[in-house]
Amino acid sequence: MNKSFIILLVSILLGCTSSSQMPVDFQGEWHGYLDLGEDQLPFWINLEKSGNDWTAYLINDEEKLAVPEVTVKGDSLHIVMNAFDSEVFAKMDKDGIIRGRYQRNYQENYHSGFVAEKNIETRFPVLEGPSTDFSGKWEFEFTRSDSSTYQAIGIFDQHGNKLTGTFLTNFGDYRYLEGNVSGDTFFLSAFDGGHAFLFTGSESASGNVSGRFRSGPIYFQTFRAFRNADFELPENNELTQLKDGFETLDFSFPDINGKVISLSDSIFQDKIVLVQLFGTWCANCMDETNFLASWYEENKDKGIEIVALAFESKPEFEYAVGRLKKHAERFDVPYPQLIAGVSNKEKAALSLPALKEVLAFPTLIYMDKNHKVRKIHTGFNGPGTGDYYAKWVEEHKLFIDKLLSE
Repeated sequence: MNKSFIILLVSILLGCTSSSQMPVDFQGEWHGYLDLGEDQLPFWINLEKSGNDWTAYLINDEEKLAVPEVTVKGDSLHIVMNAFDSEVFAKMDKDGIIRGRYQRNYQENYHSGFVAEKNIETRFPVLEGPSTDFSGKWEFEFTRSDSSTYQAIGIFDQHGNKLTGTFLTNFGDYRYLEGNVSGDTFFLSAFDGGHAFLFTGSESASGNVSGRFRSGPIYFQTFRAFRNADFELPENNELTQLKDGFETLDFSFPDINGKVISLSDSIFQDKIVLVQLFGTWCANCMDETNFLASWYEENKDKGIEIVALAFESKPEFEYAVGRLKKHAERFDVPYPQLIAGVSNKEKAALSLPALKEVLAFPTLIYMDKNHKVRKIHTGFNGPGTGDYYAKWVEEHKLFIDKLLSE
């Protein structure tokens, strides 16, 4: 073979190797967004490296959610979003922008583009200064695609063009929302790895607000709202009820090892029992679990047990086991998690015949020492709701004290 040709071939190969192995720096704060076609749903993401391990942090207002299952190879990035069964596959291009795909694995056609870049100052573009202060409490009515409606409380805090807050519904909240105000229009979003929320609303001359809500690449709703400092939703403890003739909630479901656990087991005898209906796919369930796991550790010696009944996205037992293991590891769950069925409210009610219906995940059922159901709390207002969360925590503790004193 010609010597000059060999030299040329080697130089080309070395050049290719050098190009593919150019050092790529993923570390730092990134302004990310999900590309939903006509909409972009923004969020903040930090990528941090310690030794050989990477961690991503999703930031929504004051919340910083750790996502430890991150793989970086050359210019490629792979993020597994905790127990949510969703992932990001991306690469950094020559301009230093990360581009790829976000997908929810258990749901067909739930995917979007994923883009992240540095040196962006605001979550949403701010084209002009704010002409409206959206701070305060609002009464909202949301309209679904089938024309059905539901009510919500909007609570917002605005400083300059930055807006934070959340929405509370009868069945939970939309967690920590963060965004901006441009003119008379607000933009709010949240991305926790499993859920992507985008709200856009504008104030009219009358002072009312109208807009639209987008949840990921599939779901759309519209809304209208007006200020109402006195507006409240129906009491969460009165929504889910037992059927006539029932006083307790019996159950027999397998844990992640296949062992069937029932209310009649000795571990529950003469103890207060809290039964959590939840799913690892559910953001409000995540918040409730985060509270219950640490609270249980502090109170289990008082004669209290918790058992979680999981309703997962797929019916396969091994699939549910995998989700629950990740969930338990993330929140250090010290109480049993049982596999009760799929994430369908009608089917969940069939598996728990004492209930008239299952209205929401999560639902928390309080039983006294005789295993009589004393309260059923539908939904969960998490820490993003501020005073509403603090109120629930106080009511929870007072009610447990009452049951313990009996």
